[in-house]
This record gives sequence, structure tokens and C-alpha cells, in this order.
Amino acid sequence: MTRPFLPGHSDPTVQPVPASVVEQVDAADTTLSNPKPAVISIGSNLGNRLETLQGAVDALEDTPGVRVKAVSPVYETEPWGVEPGSQPSYFNAVVVLKTTLPPSSLLERAHAVEEAFNRVRDERWGPRTLDVDIVAYAGVTSDDPRLTLPHPRAHERAFVLAPWHDVDPQAQLPGRGTVADLLSAVTRDGVEARRDLELRLPE
Repeated sequence: MTRPFLPGHSDPTVQPVPASVVEQVDAADTTLSNPKPAVISIGSNLGNRLETLQGAVDALEDTPGVRVKAVSPVYETEPWGVEPGSQPSYFNAVVVLKTTLPPSSLLERAHAVEEAFNRVRDERWGPRTLDVDIVAYAGVTSDDPRLTLPHPRAHERAFVLAPWHDVDPQAQLPGRGTVADLLSAVTRDGVEARRDLELRLPE
């Protein structure tokens, strides 16, 4: 079930997910057999960033064996690893889902969604129309170089931790501790909540 926002949450402007939406999402789970929780980070700094992120959310929901449970608020983030001002800022968000897909298949789907939005992989820290990363998959830990779980840099990225904490204040990053504690230990410089923007939970 989608976790409700708790009283005293760090962002009082975020409204609870309506009960009717929660019921619809949970009803859709009847089509999944033994689903696993997963957390996906999405980001874009080229083109219509908000529209691209919404398209990624919708594409994940349209994936057989995947049900989107929650979508975070949008954050605007300065690009990592490049000279300040050399690239447009990112819009970032986190998607919490349940899936019957194994991690390798979920990764394939993430790459397919990126390609659908013309993602180009010319340089490591280059600008991109869409970035879709698996942050965590159930409690799985893996050092497979193709898909390291949890994401090896998630614990130090406020643009992942802050939106994740917004949708699940009790979340834990496997092997690292609670998202709340990790978030309190990193800088939020260059990571700003965009409360004027919103991503829709798929119907």
C-alpha cells in the first residue's frame, strides 16, 4: 500500500495520496504474483524536462509486471561533475514501484525507456534527455558491474535521497541505513524542491 505522508513531515506542502488512488493502485497489484518493491530515480536536463519525466513515469506503469505505487515531488538540481553553468539544471524525481520483473529485466526496461526519449551516452557526465536508474530492488545487494545494487552513489546524492524521503520517510537503503540519516549527512546545495511542479501518479 502506498505509504501516507506522516504528520510533522519535513515538507508540509506535500499532500497525502487520496485514498481512492491508493485503492486503485493496490487493486492493480492483483495482476502481479509475489511483487518486489523497487525504487527508481529519474532525471532530465534537456528538452521539456517535466514532460519527459512524466513520460518516464507513464512508460514504467505501462510495463508488464510493473505497478507504480508513488511518485515524488520534483527537485531541480545542478549537474554533477561538470563546470558550473556549462549545462542546464536537472529535474529529478523518485518513483516507487512493485514489480515481478527480476533486476536484470527491470534494467533492460529502464534502458528502453531512456532510448525512447533519445538518450545519448557520449560522455559520462554529459547532458541527457532522460536518466533512469535503479536505486534499490527489495533488499538485494549485488556487486554485478552491469547492475550494482543498491546504486553505488545513491547514499551521497541529495537529489535521490530528498525525493525518496518525501514519498517514504521510513525508507532504508540496503547496507547503508535509513534514508533520513543519509540525507541528514549530505549537502543539499544545488538541490531545490520545485513545489510549483508536479508529476502525476498514473491512473
